[in-house]
Amino acid sequence: MNITLLVNRDVASCLSLNYLTNALSTHRLTVFYSARVGSKPLPEPLQRLKFFEQDFFNRFVFPLQLELADHNSLELTGFELLTEKLEGRCTELNDINGAEGMRRYRASNPDLVLSIRYGVILRDEAISVPRHGVLNLHSGALPAYQGVMASFWALLNGEQVLGTTLHRIADSTIDTGPIIEATTLDVRREKSYLWHVLSLYEDGCEAMAKAAQKLANGDVLESRPQAGESAYYSFPQDEDLARFHEGGMKLFDPIEVLELAKRFCFHD
Repeated sequence: MNITLLVNRDVASCLSLNYLTNALSTHRLTVFYSARVGSKPLPEPLQRLKFFEQDFFNRFVFPLQLELADHNSLELTGFELLTEKLEGRCTELNDINGAEGMRRYRASNPDLVLSIRYGVILRDEAISVPRHGVLNLHSGALPAYQGVMASFWALLNGEQVLGTTLHRIADSTIDTGPIIEATTLDVRREKSYLWHVLSLYEDGCEAMAKAAQKLANGDVLESRPQAGESAYYSFPQDEDLARFHEGGMKLFDPIEVLELAKRFCFHD
């Protein structure tokens, strides 16, 4: 089966791709990544978070990885090395709904599209291309936590359990499609927001890979409509971030980031 993955060029997406490329190795995989999520200026704490989510790995860790002698024994691989594992390609695509972007997207000939953290809202034409549709892995419990940085808002609201939701993208509305599966993660208040986000994706990607394999086997992929009260969240502002830190929580922990960086640079 031809599977096209839409991701963002950040460490959470890269971690997810490592899980998925292993789990879906019998399929032809093509990866398109967006360069960013959102275009508005971010508060300073979110700019620092962005450095550890994106710039630190893209500018330092992944290039360093290319200089290492034995790539095959690394525990995790960056975007450039992931290309070596793919029959398709791993390239940037920020204009998927435009004419040229649509041409490149269609050329991947997807039977199924898997979306994780992709920075562009898919329009109807893009959604209609794969015969098995588009599945999105959202790092929040739906419908209660739609939108951006769902895990941040759940932590700020005092939730004891975080979740991911695997759902279909039926139209261009955000995080509204029918639910296929949900996973959970117990909150650890001594850990950072970024740690929680990264930890969520392993089980979420396992659920996504199982769903893809069901479709490849010709099985019916059951889903259910979202039920309950919905809430849509955007990027937190200064007052939200202040409350987060006043509650004893942190957006990131450099020690946790360095521990993850080691997994990209040392043999397992």
